[in-house]
Amino acid sequence: MGMKQPKIRSMKYEEFKNNDYLESMVKELQDNGVNVVVSKLDDLINWGRSNSVWSFLLGTSCCAIEFMTLGAARYDMARFGFEVTRNSPRQGDVLLVLGTITNKMAPLMKRLYDQLAEPKYVVAVGGCTISGGPFKKSYHVVNGIDKIVPVDVYVPGCPPRPEAFYYGLMQLQRKMKLEHFFGGVNRKQPKPIDE
Repeated sequence: MGMKQPKIRSMKYEEFKNNDYLESMVKELQDNGVNVVVSKLDDLINWGRSNSVWSFLLGTSCCAIEFMTLGAARYDMARFGFEVTRNSPRQGDVLLVLGTITNKMAPLMKRLYDQLAEPKYVVAVGGCTISGGPFKKSYHVVNGIDKIVPVDVYVPGCPPRPEAFYYGLMQLQRKMKLEHFFGGVNRKQPKPIDE
């Protein structure tokens, strides 16, 4: 029994019986990684993505107030390409968690993370977000959001200064520039386990 082929008007299937050229291109990509054109296209896309970071803010305490200073004239974050903050998780690609996350709030934060556009990233800002901060031994505070969502960048401090914010967000931009979309292995994916 033969394979059922899709019928497309105006396409003559007799002309597409020889797939040797396509198969050789696929083999080249698999053997050698990425060719020059594809890697340059990767660089261009990652340059655009890393310089247009749209963050979704989850500000629960004083780190959120400190983050607001980045938009002021002295610390103008528009220079770095991450001045756009979104009010909907479906429009953002970076979840900025700023402040204390309680056990009651954790499922809501996970839901917001799931609604972010792919590929998505998480930046944990401040001691409360990273480890629970001064509420570390409390019964109601999550001791680090990395127990709930995968964190890409940590910005320590209580609260962190604007320079620390910038350093953390620039580290995220550097991380974005290393990803592959057309060839090779995307660095966000776990490595396959050899049997």
